[in-house]
Order: sequence, then C-alpha cells, then structure tokens
Amino acid sequence: MSEAGSRDEYRGADTPHFLPRQMPLGEVSDRVLTVPVDFARYRRAWWALFIFSCLLLGLFVASAVVVIWKGVGVFGNNDPVFWGFPILNYMWWLGIGHAGTFISAMLLLLNRPWRNSLNRMAELMTLMAVVCAGIYPILHLGRPWLFYWSAPYPNTMELWPQFKSPTSWDFFAVLGYLFVSLIFIYIGAIPDFASARDHARKRRYKIFYGLLALGWRGASSHWAHWRRAYRFIALMAIPLVFAVSSGYSFLLDLSPETGWHSTVFPPYFVAGAIFSGFALVIVIALGLRRFFGWQLLITVRHLDVLGVLLLASGWMTAYGYFADIFIAFYSGKEHEITVTMARLTGPMAWSYWTAIFFNLICLQALWWPQVRRNGKALLAIAVGVLIGMWCERWMLIIVPATRDYLTATWQGYSPTFWDWSLFIGTFGLFLVPFSLFMRLLPMVSTFEVKEALHRYRGDADD
Repeated sequence: MSEAGSRDEYRGADTPHFLPRQMPLGEVSDRVLTVPVDFARYRRAWWALFIFSCLLLGLFVASAVVVIWKGVGVFGNNDPVFWGFPILNYMWWLGIGHAGTFISAMLLLLNRPWRNSLNRMAELMTLMAVVCAGIYPILHLGRPWLFYWSAPYPNTMELWPQFKSPTSWDFFAVLGYLFVSLIFIYIGAIPDFASARDHARKRRYKIFYGLLALGWRGASSHWAHWRRAYRFIALMAIPLVFAVSSGYSFLLDLSPETGWHSTVFPPYFVAGAIFSGFALVIVIALGLRRFFGWQLLITVRHLDVLGVLLLASGWMTAYGYFADIFIAFYSGKEHEITVTMARLTGPMAWSYWTAIFFNLICLQALWWPQVRRNGKALLAIAVGVLIGMWCERWMLIIVPATRDYLTATWQGYSPTFWDWSLFIGTFGLFLVPFSLFMRLLPMVSTFEVKEALHRYRGDADD
C-alpha cells in the first residue's frame, strides 16, 4: 500500500493517541520497521543524512585534536571572560536534552497515549544531547586526559571531594542523567527489539535483535516486570531534569559575578531547557515525517500539541527575562544596572534582542492552530527558538563576564575559528549515533502504539 493510499484510507485521527482507529495493528509494525528492516525504500535519504553527519563529526574530531594538541589557548577565552564557548555550548546542549525526558517520562506517568509516537526519538535526543554537552567541560579543562581528577571520589592521595560545591553535585547529576537516560531508552525498547527480531529476514539481524531483546517472548510475567521497571526509571529521570538544570544555575548563583546571582535562575534555566528541547523534538519529528514517510505515526495533531507545549514553555522562559530585568533595577545597585544595560544596549545587545525576537515575538504565532499544524511554519519557529536559546546563553554567560567589578578589566569577547568549528562539529556527534539508531533500531515505540490502539478499540467496543 502506498503512502498516499494509506492517507486516503485512514484519513481521520480519532484516537487519544492521534492515530486512525481503523489502522491495522500489523501496519503499525510495517511502517515503524521500514527503515531498519526494509531499508531499500529510504536508502537515499538515510545515506544523505549519514554522510552529512560524518562530515560534521570529522570536523569535530579535527577540532578536538587541535584543542588537545595546542591547548585551550585556541579558544577565544580571556580575562575576565574565562567561560566562553565551552560552557555556553555545554549549557545549550544540556538543556536541549531535557524535553526528551519530560515527554517520555512525565507523560508516561500521566498516562498520555499521544506520547507513544514521540517518546523514542525524544529519549534518543536526550542521550545524544547529554553526550554533546559532557564533552565540553572535559575539553575546557586544558588537560582532558586528566578529567577524572574532577570526579567526586576519594583518590589515592586521600583527597576527598568538596561536597559543599555545586560542581561536585553537577558532576553527579550529569553522569547520573546520562546513565538513567541510557537505561530508560534501552528498557523501553526491549519489546521493539523482539518485534524487529521477528520481522528480520536475514539471520545476522535476527541474532542482533535477539540479543538486544534479552529473550523477550511477550509473556504476561515479562510485561509485568517491564512495566514496573519502566515506570521506576521514569520516576528516577524526572528529578534529574531539575537537578541537572538547577545544578549549573547554582554554579552561577554562588559566584560573585554581577548578573549571575539572581534567585530566579534555577526555575528559569529549567524552563529554558525544556523550551529548547521541545523545539528540537519538533525539528526531528518534522524530518521523520518528511523524509521517512511517517505521516500516520506522527500526525498533524502531534504537531499541534507540540506547538502548544512550545508556546507554554516559551512563556515560562519569557517570565525569566522580565524577572531578571526587574530584579536588577529594583535592587538599585549601580553595577547590577550597568550589567543589565550592557545586555540591552551594549556591543553584545544583539544576543538579548535576538533571543527576545525568536523566543518571544515569533513564538506568538503559535496561538493560531493553523500555524501549529503547518509543518513549514512550525519548523521555522522551532529552528528560531534553537537560535534564540543559544543567543540567550550568550547573553547570560558572556555579557556579565565582560563587565567585571574592575573597570580596567572590561573587554569584549570574540570566539575563534576553533570555537566555531568545535561547536558545529558537535552536531555531527549528535547526528551520527542518531542516524545509526534510525538505521538499526525502531524509532517509534511500536508496542506502545499498538497497545494504545488496541485498548481504545476495546473501550469503544464496550
């Protein structure tokens, strides 16, 4: 059955998970497993993505080698801007990963069936974004091969970590977040590994998926243990979202730098992280719909809900913008006002107004359902949000550092070629594992979609 014919046959999206009620359960598996199992249909699109991703990954590897060989002097960091691109991009990438956990874990516990078409890609996005973020503090150390020295453990010199420092707890949070995200996506995919094993035509694929499935046969005991483990990991993942985002915000709060010790920073950073993550989920969902024919699995109503979530999280982020300015002027502190005015009218004011334009002004178009359900318009807004959130991180990290307490130390900041190349290369670090996962493993939770569809039909029949 062709894609166009299927759309005509199942025109309505009349279930709580936004899928056509008449859609056969077998067709769900066929559509999800098209890329991993029946690769020929989308070979060209996948290879284009993979080659482009490898080029970006090569740029990242080359840039990392230069940084390790020549040292952090290749960065544009200076005195007093000790935190430049490395920490800025660390916060940006780490924030992006939070929406994946929110969509998958939070909506699982709230029993929202429409998440079933989005949770797998969101979980994978979380995992890859955390990896891209974690590489930056290591390279920023100057001697990255000794990064384990910063780990909070008692070493052979009997030096214990400073557990009062947010840095130690941020290390725990990021490492725990990476581990929990990996376990979460693997446990959730076990039934799909078994489905891919059963649909595979070649023996090597049957063995590969069979090993990943851990002997899954769909017995009632298997389902009972799986549901218990899946929800337990979800309960662990949600607090980590707030711990990770608020962890690096506390690093700023405890510093003496003006413009960094606002009490609104922890919730502000959490909201901004989820905001940027929703934007990337939208970009990935639209890409899968466009190039891999998943219009029936990721429907227009999915895009509509994602647009609503993007709008809501955007307004929470906008509250942080207004609160930050209000606190500065309400304090009456001359230096606090000076730093705020540097954000608004200084040489780097472009970062603040770009963030306002993309994260607040353009976002208001999402009040109209026609915009939320238009793929091109939604894609433009989502990409704009990603750009705006990066500019926001620049405004928060770079601008206050250029206006230190000592006027004699004031100077600008400009990233070098290696700053930019390393940042652009991290997209390859994100896309290469993502495309390999797409090639080998199901990108949509097949069994959850089937379960929700079957349950709805049973309820309807009753």
